[in-house]
Amino acid sequence: MSDRRLPGHACFYEERSKYPVLGYALEVSDDAPKVIDSKEIYAGRIFRVRIDTVEQEGERRDIELVVHPGSFAIAALPAADRIVLVRQYRHPAGLSLWEIPAGTAEPGEPPEDGAKRELREETGCLADSWELLCTLYPTPGFCTECVRVYVARGLHAGPQQLQEDERIEVRHVSFEDAWRMQASGKIIDMKTMVALLWLDPRRNK
Repeated sequence: MSDRRLPGHACFYEERSKYPVLGYALEVSDDAPKVIDSKEIYAGRIFRVRIDTVEQEGERRDIELVVHPGSFAIAALPAADRIVLVRQYRHPAGLSLWEIPAGTAEPGEPPEDGAKRELREETGCLADSWELLCTLYPTPGFCTECVRVYVARGLHAGPQQLQEDERIEVRHVSFEDAWRMQASGKIIDMKTMVALLWLDPRRNK
């Protein structure tokens, strides 16, 4: 699939971003406000923070937004009824979370290539087939991050290729066990919940 980026959609932030936003322009709003000024107030390793001044119907207001390069998540299926989960510490949540593998886009990196890289690094797995499951905005109220969720099948195991500061535990679980983990509060990650709801064969008969 190819991206179709249209003026007026949230993806217009891509034009001002160092890195591309990974997403589709699904719909253009006829009454989108006009951006008349934009000021960057923070530039970090992963994201930037900007204040846009917008005008609509003669009124102006400031909008604070986080400009994110985009990311991808991988629902890796060792079998039709099993999924790969990883557990790692997430400092903003202050918790070690069970999730599907995921990562942030590198500059100029095609999304599917990035998803393959993250799956290999975090789990050691390679996959025979890849499919784009969905594209979503986790927090569209203040962040441009767009997440592409892929399904990977035909897995081949290998060694993890973790960065020095990464500590990631890998587990292959049944969908039934994954839902038990969710019910007990062990799975609270949104992208993982989306993958479970979409792919669980028992829920999609």
